[in-house]
Amino acid sequence: MFPRLTPITKNIIILNVIFYLASNFIMFPKLYEMFSVYYIASPNFKVWQIITHMFMHAPLGQGIGLTHILFNMLTLMSFGPVLEQVVGDRKYIILYFASGIGAYFLNCGWNYVEILQGANVMQIYSTPMLGASGAIFGVVAAFSTMFPDSKLYFMFIPFGIKAKYLLPAIIVISLYLGFSGSMGDIAHFAHIGGALVGYLLARKWKNDQYRIN
Repeated sequence: MFPRLTPITKNIIILNVIFYLASNFIMFPKLYEMFSVYYIASPNFKVWQIITHMFMHAPLGQGIGLTHILFNMLTLMSFGPVLEQVVGDRKYIILYFASGIGAYFLNCGWNYVEILQGANVMQIYSTPMLGASGAIFGVVAAFSTMFPDSKLYFMFIPFGIKAKYLLPAIIVISLYLGFSGSMGDIAHFAHIGGALVGYLLARKWKNDQYRIN
């Protein structure tokens, strides 16, 4: 069962659905090109893409398609509402967008390393990054940090897993997939970037709760 949707989480989901419908069914010209984000040195890069890419998801019928937005929104529905109520509206908004921005810049850092290693520069320049995954990994990491002993239940696993084990699992799996090149169309280092920002913010806020004046 999902927790009751809170206002900001609900509005983020609504915006993602609107963007998805507009880009796949209303067919605004070049919406994916305009709002997905490109490597910062690419001629296709526009500054607004750092934000708008978080509302774009894989086109219907291409790659992972519809499952991209479905998985992201279901994950946000699972972790977002509780976190939103605990940290408050302002911090939750900061967490979400800072995680998405951190995801982008860490992915750019990895792209730069690839270029130094002789990767195809034009391919990197022309390949966009899109999706809310970086922001949502930040939310999941923050939840795991704020509520480390909460038990999480996943499909096909018959027992609960403590949230504090989720963050290291995310980092290790994403590092392995990123360095190995498995599932190459997924920005694994963006996931790590989002998770690290979420962890750092949540740790700071959690420590502030126990600070003595």
